[in-house]
Amino acid sequence: MKKEVKLIKKVKRLVKRLGCPRWLHHFGPKIYEFYEHLSPLLMKQFCKGMSYRRIVELFDLFGINCPSKSALQYTAKRIPSWLWNKILELTSNLRHHIIALDGTGFSRLNPSYYYLRRIDGKIPRMYSKLSAALDTKTKKFCAAKVRIIPRHDMIDAKYLVSKTKPNILVADKAYDANSIYEYCSAQGIAVHIPKRDYGKGKHLRLSTRRKLSRKFRQRTYNRRVMIEAVFSAVKRKYGSSVNSKTASTIRAEVYGKLICHNLFSYLSRVLGQSLF
Repeated sequence: MKKEVKLIKKVKRLVKRLGCPRWLHHFGPKIYEFYEHLSPLLMKQFCKGMSYRRIVELFDLFGINCPSKSALQYTAKRIPSWLWNKILELTSNLRHHIIALDGTGFSRLNPSYYYLRRIDGKIPRMYSKLSAALDTKTKKFCAAKVRIIPRHDMIDAKYLVSKTKPNILVADKAYDANSIYEYCSAQGIAVHIPKRDYGKGKHLRLSTRRKLSRKFRQRTYNRRVMIEAVFSAVKRKYGSSVNSKTASTIRAEVYGKLICHNLFSYLSRVLGQSLF
């Protein structure tokens, strides 16, 4: 019972720092506050994809006030992505030294691979794309962008850098583009991205990418592997698939997994357990 109270206290503190209103509506009945909607949504992801109906039953067993199943689904649709990113920012450090960028996928189907191999052996490839920025010191997510269909990593690179504003950026070869080098150079951000082999340069004039690639440092770039380890930890703890069907609810599920990782990472350190 004490751990559930601690979660509610954390959510109350988050709602207060976000500056969100106490109630979700202005004219409706004031029965449930905003933190009473947010707590079950986070606990749903903490319990590895438990259904809305089961999470309401769990809160009722503990004697905690909780909205109905349909009310939680409606709340998950209404929360915008900027609010999820604001929660990620508050649960991580406000200042970041080294940020690692990478992308991963969450399966939108969760079939039994045993029966898939017995039927025809075809594995479904439908998944939702997550691009995230990780603070390599605290191992917490600072910003994220969720897309329903797979897209290239470079599409969300500038957005993630603008949200985190780090001193040093590390990423893999998928982010080796002149546009990200020019943007980081204008913001005073050091970039450590391995150079892709495009062959011999066609122009004598050096681009920003070719100039900054000379300052590449392998020791700093090795910090990038931490984001892959954290992706693996999130999928093992909170599940590698999403059960929702619409774009807004899929976004709520993925952001909920990342926020649970940020909230409970400190608790795992105190208990002496490994983050990975």
